[in-house]
Amino acid sequence: MLQIKHHGAVQGVTGSCHELFIDSRQSVLIDCGLFQGAETSGSGADSNRLEIEFDLSAVQALVITHVHIDHVGRLPYLLAAGFKGPIYCSKPSAELLPLVIEDALKVGVTHNASIIKACLDRLASQLVPLKYLQWMDIPLTNDGKFNESSVQVRLSRAGHILGSAYVTFRVKNSKVKADGKPYHDVVFSGDLGAPHSPLLPAPKSPYRADQLVIESTYGDRNHENRATRRKHLQHSLEHALSNSGTVLIPAFSIGRTQELLYELEHIIHQNKQKVVSKTRSGVTLNWEDIDIIIDSPLASRFTRVYQSLEHYWDKEAKRRVIAGRHPLNFEQMTTIDDHATHLQTVSYLHRQTRPAIVIAASGMCAGGRIVNYLKALLGDERNDVLFVGYQAAGTPGRDILRFHDKPNGYVMFDGERYPIKAKVQQISGYSAHAGQQDLLNFIKRMRVKPGKIHLVHGDDGAKQTLKGLIELAHPECEVVIP
Repeated sequence: MLQIKHHGAVQGVTGSCHELFIDSRQSVLIDCGLFQGAETSGSGADSNRLEIEFDLSAVQALVITHVHIDHVGRLPYLLAAGFKGPIYCSKPSAELLPLVIEDALKVGVTHNASIIKACLDRLASQLVPLKYLQWMDIPLTNDGKFNESSVQVRLSRAGHILGSAYVTFRVKNSKVKADGKPYHDVVFSGDLGAPHSPLLPAPKSPYRADQLVIESTYGDRNHENRATRRKHLQHSLEHALSNSGTVLIPAFSIGRTQELLYELEHIIHQNKQKVVSKTRSGVTLNWEDIDIIIDSPLASRFTRVYQSLEHYWDKEAKRRVIAGRHPLNFEQMTTIDDHATHLQTVSYLHRQTRPAIVIAASGMCAGGRIVNYLKALLGDERNDVLFVGYQAAGTPGRDILRFHDKPNGYVMFDGERYPIKAKVQQISGYSAHAGQQDLLNFIKRMRVKPGKIHLVHGDDGAKQTLKGLIELAHPECEVVIP
């Protein structure tokens, strides 16, 4: 087995960063993500840092599975640490990555335009977009001299967000032989999507993996099927909107926001004339009358890129477009870009009696514009907070889920307490991550099973549960939790 060092996503679900050693002097990095929530404190691999503290001397290349911040957020620091090798990712990810990095720099580093441009120019010079399912040689060096590559990389659709991929490395080395073959296949799952997710084709398992590094975010639970969770989404929104309040949906700017828009467009299309609310003045409102506010400049930019990459959508989404529908740009949508309009909207919703749905980042309420909405609206029982994604320990989102039904429950923002009087709901089925059975199926459907499986990107309970199930189903596999 080849050596793998895990520099993140070991003690939790963020900070993904793994290093595959081809030999003692040459390695490839897979992702370089940001730690979030409680995982930003502690010691070891998940300590409170942004800088790259591990040795880069062996790293020849970086491969990015997808552009969520917990997988790419430390990329500027990797460049600052002197990494000059190629950065491989899928073609859609190459379109989205500069937007993510630009935003990360503005939020966490600087607003200096020249510094941001220099970083983005550097990124562009090293970025190598790849087609799905195409093998690419990774050039390796030895003592500073170019050698013929002994490792290839291939990206396969992961179904997590647009551009997401799981990565197969085929290492050709006379010292590494699997089943009598002169190569060794190592698969890194990145984040796998759930089957039947909006917009994206479901991931298909590789034919073989000699060694597998797989996420375990939902290793201890399964998701509802898509039809059921869409009904739950509609019922949750109908109940919330009947109070003429505001429904706040914290969502990541990329992936989750576009999936929600896709599902909301379908709900509106199917229930155009259905009464969803009556205002205090007695005005009857149908679904097509409800304001849907996207308050995230980054989400708006991502949505435009999603639209431009329509050819990567699944068959269902393409059929809707052919039928004249606009799944990501429909009449009820209002997008907010500038900060002044954002503040005006927060103030308006604080006073108004007309129902509305607000989708804003960040998905775990750890920053972004959703925080201002929560500060203003969380204390009003007419309003609702609807969580549709994972809430990591130590984030305000997790605290709202934990304390909303406690007497005098509150959440802390910027050192102040904000009482939780709004109704809080969670639809766990709306996750871009594979559920427990999906993860097991990913392994089961490999024709040649891995000899060793590393479980990462999950809480301890999820990893232990998944480990037991894999060992039961595949006793020939060695399952390790780094």
